Amino acid sequence: MSKALPPAPRIQGLHHYAYRARDAEETRHFYEDVLGLPLYHIIQSDHVPSTGEYCPYTHFFFRLHDGSYIAFFDLGDDEAALPSPNTPAWVNHIAFSVPQLSDLTDMKARLEAHGVSVIGVTDHHVFKSIYFFDPNGVRLELSFQTASPDEMQRESQGARQRLDEWTARKAQWRAARASQSHAPAKLKPQQNDRPELNG
Repeated sequence: MSKALPPAPRIQGLHHYAYRARDAEETRHFYEDVLGLPLYHIIQSDHVPSTGEYCPYTHFFFRLHDGSYIAFFDLGDDEAALPSPNTPAWVNHIAFSVPQLSDLTDMKARLEAHGVSVIGVTDHHVFKSIYFFDPNGVRLELSFQTASPDEMQRESQGARQRLDEWTARKAQWRAARASQSHAPAKLKPQQNDRPELNG
C-alpha cells in the first residue's frame, strides 16, 4: 500500500518573478526611478546554485509594497532575452496591482513623460489596466480591481466549469485535426466575454 501524499502546502503569494535584463543600471533606472520600486537585494556569483553551471551573473530584486519582488539577471553580455517566435508579444506579461483607479492615469502620464509608450486605460469589466514594456522587452501591466470581492467570488464559482468546457471542446478539435478533417487552425472559445471588441 502506497503512502498517502501530504496535502499541498498553502502557497502564500508570489515571492518573485525573474527575467533576463540587458543592462542592470538601465533596468534599475526604470523600476526604481520611474516605477518607484526600490532596489532591495543583489546576488552575484560565477556559478548557478540550482544547476552548478558556470554563468557569471548579477541577480537583483525590486520590492513591491506587499513584500513580493520582481527580479532580473544581468548576464554581463548586454543581451536581452529574445522574444518567443510562436507567442505574440502581448501574451507573456506580469501585472501589478495599484490601490486606486487614479494611479493608472497618474502612472500613464509619468511613463509617457519618460518616453514609454502606454496602452490603456483598458476596461476588463472586473479590473482596469494600462500596458507598457520595460527596457528589456518585458510587457508589464498595472491593474486596479473594479469588482468587489463578492463579485469576484461569484465569478470564481463558474470558472472550473468554463475551463472544463474549453478542455472538452479542445479534445474534439484535436481529434478533428488528427483525422485530417477541416478543423480550424485555432479553436475559438465557446463564449465571447468581450463582444464590444468585435469590429
